[in-house]
Amino acid sequence: MTDLSLRLPNTRLRAVLNLGVKHAAARTLPARFADVELFADWDDDERTSALFVEFEHGQLHLESAADGFNHHFHSGNGDQRDTSPWPPADTTALVEWATLLATDFHALLPDLLDDISQAAAWHDEGFDLYVCEVEDPVQLDLVEIEVEGELMTLPWLGAGTVTNDHIDGDNHPIALLWSPDESDPDQPIAEAWLDPKDETPRSRAIPGVDWEAIGMPADEVLPWLEGIYLNHHVIPDAEGTLLTAVLERLGGLS
Repeated sequence: MTDLSLRLPNTRLRAVLNLGVKHAAARTLPARFADVELFADWDDDERTSALFVEFEHGQLHLESAADGFNHHFHSGNGDQRDTSPWPPADTTALVEWATLLATDFHALLPDLLDDISQAAAWHDEGFDLYVCEVEDPVQLDLVEIEVEGELMTLPWLGAGTVTNDHIDGDNHPIALLWSPDESDPDQPIAEAWLDPKDETPRSRAIPGVDWEAIGMPADEVLPWLEGIYLNHHVIPDAEGTLLTAVLERLGGLS
């Protein structure tokens, strides 16, 4: 079991960004939508974006298209559905607000995501303030976030090279992949996932692994893998935390 008390302290990051006009911020959402989680994605090859608006009782997903945004719904458990899980009037208000938010966000891409990535990189270097570059005078926004501290972990101390990657399965599993040299790791030696009961990482060794060749015993590799899982797949990093804060600012939620 990983010792979750060995956490680095939280840090602050301030980012001055060009967020433009916030059309969605002028709308007021129905009270049932007070507790919302936002995430967005950008496909650089297709030049398309997506916005995910999620609640405990349902989800609304929007995807950019040539003529605007298409949307669909999911139940609280994530299953896609043909109809909204909310009453018609509330659904209309939510879709209109989310479409404005998605449109404003899409208009800022990909430059905004570049600024968010740069701000996170500055934070990783120990700086607490990032200011974007603009060509002409424009109203800018100061977005402040608290970045959760990662678990203190050692580098890989076994033989060869390791990496981790998502695999199919329940509870967001990853595989620890190994190679005996510096080539791309491709041999699975352990797996980790998130326990849905207490939201902590769990792990298991893959049967038949030669742990002498790995250079570390399984009972040392597994806690190490759980720490890696926590840092890279559970604890929000600076980039993800800043993206969420930006979406909330664009939507008038902060």
